[in-house]
This record gives sequence, C-alpha cells and structure tokens, in this order.
Amino acid sequence: MDIFSCDVLVVGGGGAGLRAAIAVAETHPRLRIAVISKVYPMRSHTVSAEGGAAAVIKDGDTLDAHAYDTISGGDWLCDQDAVEVFVKEAPAEMLQLEHWGCPWSREPDGHIAVRPFGGMKAQRTWFAADKTGFHMLHTLFQTTLKYDAIHRYDEYFVTKLLVDEGRCQGVVAIELATGRVQAITAKAVILCTGGCGRVFPFTTNANIKNGDGMALAYRAGAPLKDMEFVQYHPTGLPFTGILITEAARSEGGWLLNKDGYRYLQDYDLGRPEPKPVLRSMELGPRDRLSQAFVKEQERGRTLEGPYGHYVHLDIRHLGEKLIDKKLPFVRELCLKYENIDPVKEMIPVRPVVHYMMGGIHTDIHGATPLPGLYAAGEAACVSVNGANRLGSNSLTEIVVFGARAGKVAAAFASEQREPSPAVLAQAEDEHGRLEERFLRRTGGKERIATLRAEMHKSMEGSAGIYRTGSILQQAAENLRKLQERFDDVSLDDRSYTFNTELIAALELAYMLDVAEAIVQSALQRRESRGSHQRTDYPQRDDTQYLAHSVAYRAEGGFPRIEYLPVTITRWPPGQRVYGK
Repeated sequence: MDIFSCDVLVVGGGGAGLRAAIAVAETHPRLRIAVISKVYPMRSHTVSAEGGAAAVIKDGDTLDAHAYDTISGGDWLCDQDAVEVFVKEAPAEMLQLEHWGCPWSREPDGHIAVRPFGGMKAQRTWFAADKTGFHMLHTLFQTTLKYDAIHRYDEYFVTKLLVDEGRCQGVVAIELATGRVQAITAKAVILCTGGCGRVFPFTTNANIKNGDGMALAYRAGAPLKDMEFVQYHPTGLPFTGILITEAARSEGGWLLNKDGYRYLQDYDLGRPEPKPVLRSMELGPRDRLSQAFVKEQERGRTLEGPYGHYVHLDIRHLGEKLIDKKLPFVRELCLKYENIDPVKEMIPVRPVVHYMMGGIHTDIHGATPLPGLYAAGEAACVSVNGANRLGSNSLTEIVVFGARAGKVAAAFASEQREPSPAVLAQAEDEHGRLEERFLRRTGGKERIATLRAEMHKSMEGSAGIYRTGSILQQAAENLRKLQERFDDVSLDDRSYTFNTELIAALELAYMLDVAEAIVQSALQRRESRGSHQRTDYPQRDDTQYLAHSVAYRAEGGFPRIEYLPVTITRWPPGQRVYGK
C-alpha cells in the first residue's frame, strides 16, 4: 500500500472542494494541499447546475431581504447566524469569480445581469446564460492550476476516514484505474462530495452522487443533520430526470395541466399574470410547486405517458431570440433527449429528486464535531437551507462555505503535528478488509443491482413528496433487512483494473447508510415543514419540532436521532406567504 502525506486533504473536486483548496493555498501558501476526486474535477456535478447563483448586487435589494427570503423559504428551520454570514459574504464571492474569469451574463450597459428566482422578492440571481455551474466550475478549476501546492488525485474512491487520538488524520482510497490502495494522511480533511440523490430512482443527480462523504463522516462518528429534508425540483424531464432549470420559469415560462390551465393559482400561489411576478405562481418555492403537482395528479388533471404522469412547461411565448440568448441549454436538452423544440412545442415535466437540505453537521466555519474534519457544499448541513432550499442559493453556498472551510481547516492544520503512526495501521486494516470482504470472498447469493433496486423502491414509496408514518416504518424495516442482506454480497469481478463492480458495492453500502438516516429522521419528525410533508401530521409544529434532527450511527449501524435547537437571531417564525 502506498502512503502519501499532506497538510490539508480535500475530498471532492467540485465547486465546494476547489474553492476550499484555493482558500487554503491563498491563506497558508506553505501548506501541502491534496484534492482527491472520484471523477476528473470538470465532471463533478457542479457542472450541471444551470440557473444561477444568488447574491445581492442591485440597487433596491438588501442583505436582510435575501436573508428573509432564505429563512422563510426554509420554513424557519435555517440557522439564522449562518444565513446572515451567507448573504453578507455572497457578493464578494461572486465578484471574486468575476475577477477569476467567470463570464457572467451582462446588461446592455455592461453591468452584471440578474434574473428572478423562485421564492425571492428581488432579482438577485447571477447567471451565465443557463450554464452557470459549468462556467463557475471551469473558473475554479483553472484558478487551482495557479497553485503548485495543490496536488490532484483524480479518479480515486475514498473508502474510509482515518481517525486517531480523537481527530481525523486522513483517508484510505482506491485508485480506480489500477485498484491500488492509497493511504493519504493529513492534518485536516474537508469533505466536499456532494449530495445523495442516487438513493432515489428518479433524480437529476449524476451517478457519482451516492452520499459517499456523508456516509464516511457518519461511520467516523460525525452526525448527519436534517436528513429528512429532500428537495424535489418541479421540472425534470419524465424519461431521464434531467433538470429543466428554474430559469425557464424565471424568464416567464408557465406550468400548465392537461387542460392548458395554469394550475398553480389553485394552490395559494397567486394569480396568473402574463409576466413573471416575484414570489408568485411559477416563481413560488420548489416544495410548494412539487406538492401542487401531486395534488393535480390526484385530481386527474395531469397527463400520462410511458414514464408516468406529467404536466407541461410552456416557454413558446418567450420567442426564439430570448430562448437562444438566455436558455440555450434548455433548448439543447429538449432537442437531444425529448426530440422537441421548446420554441414550438411544450416541454413535458414532472417533479424529480434534486437536492439534499441535510448533510454532515457543521458549524458556520464548516467544522464538524470531529476535530480535523470539515465539510462544505451539498455534503454538509451548515443549515442555510432549512426545510427547503431556494433555487440559486446552492451555487453561492458552495463558494461561501467552501472558502470558509478551507480557511479554518488551514489554520487548524498549521497548528497540528504530523499524523500518528497508528493511522497507518488503520489503513492497512482497511486494505485487508477490502481484500477479504470483496476481492477474495466467494459464494455470496445477493446481487448489488437487486439490493439497489429494492432500496430505490423503498425510498420512492416512503420518502417522497408526501409521507406517512406507517409507510416510513415499513421502509425502515425494509432498509434494515437490506443492510443484513448486503453482508451476503460477493463480486463476480475480482480484478484490480477498473473494477466497477467493487465501486458499485461500496457505493451501495454508503447509500444504505444514508437511506436509513433519511427514513428514520422522517419517521421521527411528526409534523409537516417545507419539503417534509406528513399526511398523518399535516401541520407545522414549532413547539416540538422547531429543531434540527441529528442522526448518529449507533451500535449495529442503526441511526439514533436526537435534536438540536434552531438558531434564531432576528426573524421569529412566521407563516410562509406567496402570491400576495
């Protein structure tokens, strides 16, 4: 087994990870930095974000307005100290990206252009046409190349966090091309591995988003927070789950049922207007729009095709010129994957799993309760998103909290001694486990694909847009059985070179851990709030559940759920009002 040492190790090469690495290099240039990623950085899921990144820049907008929109949009489960930090630091991060070369779209006079986004009372979403994540990731990646201290390990899969003396001191990883096991010791580790949408069968998330980092932290003793809050995006293509960006609605697109009726007006989201109205109709929050779709389906007012029920997103009235200028990727996706031209035809859409509000529990600096371990981006839950994330806040979140985690991790690493020799013994043990458990074991009767399909069925049926206690309980029992059955998995492929079956098995193990945390957290939250809607507890209950759920991995791998108070600074809980 090979061993490499660094000062700060970043796991994940997407937007949050690259921003964290840059922050380390900028603030402590003498530190050795490593970025380890399951894919080449430009294939990270940040690249698929389309609509934009929110930050106050225009006259008439304020930090307090951005904070209030975020907090009310999150149904008052956001930690308000984190939100205040977020909105304050967001404009500087956006301008920094501009200085590094991000090609933000412009007004005719050269000023930064912003567009409206769902749940926001002001236009504050910066964008680069409808390929914002693509351009942000390019900008960050190119910037990392300036720093000789940043070393990359592309196409490595992390299997374990190394913990000794009460702190995280590195990882064990597999090089995908060769199967070689690599130990990387570090004085600080930052997890930036993205979300876990792939625990569900129908998702906008790439195949790499399996909750790897969440499960690594969970197994190492760091808790997962607010895992019951799973965001469905209201507009995914029915066949593929590919996202049709919220920007299509912010530019003026309409959601229509089978009768051509703008049905959102029936769900307390305002009245239809020919032009977009902030915090109204199609510019309402994602949870409310996804819930409205389910209600329309129950009323028999959706369309039905080979891939389930759907409604129409109509952008034809925007005209070809605007679509090609501001929504070119939407047109490209529709042409390639649905063989329709949105300039002339309506787009079939349905809700699709998109984002995790929950994740690894961190403070406002990105620090987890495990010393030496930090997290940022969708893998983390600093709790700026609460029970429902507003669109365009996530791209800003990855750079704001990626930078903060990088700075704090660098400061921590600069004060630590070299990792203890004991972690190398742990690494050898992990190497042995991988060999014995997967590459040498024979005779297992369970198949990875079968277990994954059953997990998907349980999650889709229990932890979707609407939930109920009895079904969640059944799902919890099913997932426990799947955990037990996983012990009887063995591989057909025992080679070392690009052993995708081995990686699939390890990913499934991570997904089962994360799925259990989601279901148990949802089962124990007996209220409805934001994206978590319990049909057996339809009201929000601030007396009992104005609190963060915190899942710890208990004996036997079972999630133990506790609660932490929500931080309230200036905005007491109120009602979420849209369309008025």
